[in-house]
Amino acid sequence: MVLCILLQWMQIGGKQKYPAFKPGAKYGRGYCDGQCPHDMKVSSGRANVDGWKPQDNDENSGNGKLGTCCWEMDIWEGNLVSQAYTVHAGSKSGQYECTGTQCGDTDSGERFKGTCDKDGCDFASYRWGATDYYGPGKTVDTKQPMTVVTQFIGDPLTEIKRVYVQGGKVINNSKTSNLGSVYDSLTEAFCDDTKQVTGDTNDFKAKGGMSGFSKNLDTPQVLVMSLWDDHTANMLWLDSTYPTDSTKPGAARGTCAVTSGDPKDVESKQANSQVVYSDIKFGPINSTYKAN
Repeated sequence: MVLCILLQWMQIGGKQKYPAFKPGAKYGRGYCDGQCPHDMKVSSGRANVDGWKPQDNDENSGNGKLGTCCWEMDIWEGNLVSQAYTVHAGSKSGQYECTGTQCGDTDSGERFKGTCDKDGCDFASYRWGATDYYGPGKTVDTKQPMTVVTQFIGDPLTEIKRVYVQGGKVINNSKTSNLGSVYDSLTEAFCDDTKQVTGDTNDFKAKGGMSGFSKNLDTPQVLVMSLWDDHTANMLWLDSTYPTDSTKPGAARGTCAVTSGDPKDVESKQANSQVVYSDIKFGPINSTYKAN
């Protein structure tokens, strides 16, 4: 299970772009992200009924013909043992409906042919070598409340920094130890290095990289918060070894077993899981938090 805080491009639950669409954000409508999800029951102001197929392992979900795309910034995705913050580029701006190749669907073998960078570029402390940084009793102690600070540096954007505040003290982000150079923030050089070391497709760069993402910051944004489990990959991409048989750099992402994270287990054994999001602030660099 993961706690998630995202920045995305949305306009008043879709009502501004689709004025005939009445429910809006109050009823959870208007959502989009860099995965161009097909599981929105209402997409771009209309019912996503064409080609709708229920999901085999989730009675509440399914996929329709329509996907809904927009740029995405994962401010924080984390649980007890692992965390990441991830920037996703995109070759188009704003929210838009997709079908076919434009959606970049993995099942059709077109993941890197769509308009959005689905993999993104992630700074995950454990994944990039700082295994003692985040978790119970570690530098950032996940048994205690924490403040997550994200800073967007430069105009145009050149860097995205992470700071934690816990127990009245500022905790700087971890440093990488398994890449060609040492990094402690999201930059173009960091993203290039991670893709080179892992051998992953550098779709972040292909879709515009940091400069392309920077242009999206000039558009309206919505802060989205959630608590969710993963019916596709059991959250192994966050807190286990993924792919599960890989020994490549960056494959180890946390201490969870590769057999963990099955939604059936999560929902039956951890049905009362909860999270408190509070004291949400935005403003000039270093103005949103205090430390002793």
